[in-house]
Amino acid sequence: MAERHTIADSKRAFHQAFPHVIAPLYRRVADELLVELHLLSHQTGFQANNLFAVGLNTVFERFTQGYRPAEHPAALLSALCSSNGFDAGQFKESAQQSLKEAEGHSDDSLHTWLKQQSLSDGAHYSRLMAVGLFALLEASAGNAEKDAEALRKQAVDLSADLGLPAERVEKDLTVFSSNSERMEQAVELMQETLAAERRKKERRLAEAAQGSAS
Repeated sequence: MAERHTIADSKRAFHQAFPHVIAPLYRRVADELLVELHLLSHQTGFQANNLFAVGLNTVFERFTQGYRPAEHPAALLSALCSSNGFDAGQFKESAQQSLKEAEGHSDDSLHTWLKQQSLSDGAHYSRLMAVGLFALLEASAGNAEKDAEALRKQAVDLSADLGLPAERVEKDLTVFSSNSERMEQAVELMQETLAAERRKKERRLAEAAQGSAS
């Protein structure tokens, strides 16, 4: 992308591609991903590998739970990516393929397969790569008895062999876990609030109908 492409340019391109109001609950994640993708687009050492693709899609899906209308999230991610020179469709395809491949690996072969996703020397690390590694381990575990804490530890243990900074991976996954829990609670509260408002509206309509009938 051209060097003159600023964050203001990215935001302008984003709003042209996605001219819809974003609910406050989801506005922060949209803003953060927009800025993050903008910064990565200017990192000469950045490689949008499979770990990144899985991580981006995992974060986006996790933090757009309950988004309405349901057809908007795909357009939102497309706009976030295209406004920074990336292809959301390509990321989605890479993520789905990688997750599918991870499901077919046992613990013995998983490490060898993951090393194919290693970051090359001097390549730029992104927190989304840590999330991608976690998601691949989660997919590989399937229904096995592995809790989130065990998977995070496994991700940290594998980091060095994949060219990822272990300390940052540990920190990024801890933050991701904490934010995920808060988002789940916020979505649940929002849904409960909307349900309560619907019930109130239905009661008012029923009372109004009863009053006009009497």
